[in-house]
Amino acid sequence: MSDEDEFLQKARAGFEDLCRALNMDEEASTEAWKTYENISRNFTLEGSELHWLACALYVACRSSVPTVGKGTAEGNYVSLTRILRCSEMSLIEFFNKMKKWQDMSNLPQDFRQSTEKLERNFTVSAVIFKKYVPIFKAIFKAPSEEPPRVHRSRKQRRHPCTVTEVFNFCWVLFVHAKGNFPMISDDLVNSYHLLLCALDLVFTNALLCNARKDLLNPSFRGLPEDFSSKDYRPSSGPFCFIEQLCELHDGLVLEAKGVKEHFWKPFVKKLFHKRILRGKEDGLTGFLDPMNFGDSFLSLSRVYEEHVLATGSLDERIFTGEGASEDIGTPGPCLCEGVENQDSAAYRLHTSLTASALKVFTPLTGRKYIQENSLASPLSSAMKSVGRLHTLLSGTKQGPSPKLTETLRTCARDPSDVISKRLKDMFDLFSQHYEDAAESRGMGKDMAVKYFHLAEALYYRILESIIEREKMILGDADLSCILEQDVFHRSLLACCLEIVIFSYRPPGDFPNVITIFQLPAYHFYK
Repeated sequence: MSDEDEFLQKARAGFEDLCRALNMDEEASTEAWKTYENISRNFTLEGSELHWLACALYVACRSSVPTVGKGTAEGNYVSLTRILRCSEMSLIEFFNKMKKWQDMSNLPQDFRQSTEKLERNFTVSAVIFKKYVPIFKAIFKAPSEEPPRVHRSRKQRRHPCTVTEVFNFCWVLFVHAKGNFPMISDDLVNSYHLLLCALDLVFTNALLCNARKDLLNPSFRGLPEDFSSKDYRPSSGPFCFIEQLCELHDGLVLEAKGVKEHFWKPFVKKLFHKRILRGKEDGLTGFLDPMNFGDSFLSLSRVYEEHVLATGSLDERIFTGEGASEDIGTPGPCLCEGVENQDSAAYRLHTSLTASALKVFTPLTGRKYIQENSLASPLSSAMKSVGRLHTLLSGTKQGPSPKLTETLRTCARDPSDVISKRLKDMFDLFSQHYEDAAESRGMGKDMAVKYFHLAEALYYRILESIIEREKMILGDADLSCILEQDVFHRSLLACCLEIVIFSYRPPGDFPNVITIFQLPAYHFYK
């Protein structure tokens, strides 16, 4: 027996053990082994063969299989988290190896895009979880301050929830909502506002439930003024603390309210309507009540698990799990750690790794254009970018300003109609692209419309500035010739779109925008 055959025999034994542990179906395991065998003969696979076998299994599992009554699911319901745990591979290792495996297997573009989306979702969640821990600690008591739980008989098992249970519940509620909106699941800014909505809902429920005031941190600055008095009674009517949370934790009020109204509220109402969350559907309250919490948490965890298995998504509960450091591949914050632990070298390593995943890569010659700020997290940088964008566009209405309209009208050949038609054509092209690619790329038409309208406002603003500068140089010369250059207008709008997308979803989506509009990179760069 040759060394190569001996190696494959040993790998086969490990592969069969892995398949047994995962209860893998025969079709997927046969396909995975065939691919692995072929690649191992043509390429040198460095590191653990079990890790490469896990990549082969993941690809085989993601091949569509028919399911009863629901059309086609994205795979055979084998969890990625289980594949990684059984093969003892961290998420970061998986993403690194998967990129190489995709190249060696020559996998189609759709599959590569879904893996990119998966990695980006993970990166966004990693950044947000790091923000979630200190915000939760500011609002709720630390677990160490909780009184010890009294042992109860089975008949009395409906006990009040602990702070740790609320911490896990709120995170599952957030990741389930995020997973149900693929158009914002890898959008850092909107995902963060979705987290603030989850915290707002849980905080409001703790305030309204008389038996659960003990969960809250009495020094939290967002509490009602009379909260500490013995006579405190929550007022009737809907509570909303989203503004206070935005002010205290760097959110953008307008964006957060938009996310709450259009995404969060309909989603939570559906959870109450389906009795996944138990309580009062009209006020979206009552799930922290001892009679409701246990059932609500179980149901929520179950539907989230079903969603993860059906879509082949990552189970983002790993961030709150005991083995989070091993599962993810880097140490991160946890609820029970103090601030001193978060200043450690290991914690800084986690910070730098998640930050680097959202960093813009440029040629060495372009480094001067990127602001290096070691103190700014990816989230705070994105918030500042979106904040600056809103400040720049505040007061602007859709379409050209009266001043710009007048300037265009005074040209020998008024380009207003041509500009409007071009923008409409570009809007149709852009929104159609993201409607078609919503499943694989995840932006979705709704977010594409929002981004385009912001880019259009920015386009008119910059066009007005450019015309003013040209007039300073050329005097009263007619600008018709300049304003009729199609490639100039299309490049300018593409630049504006890139700025908007970069602000919401760092590090942007370049060169996707110029590909959609079939813009030569040379003209775009000019």
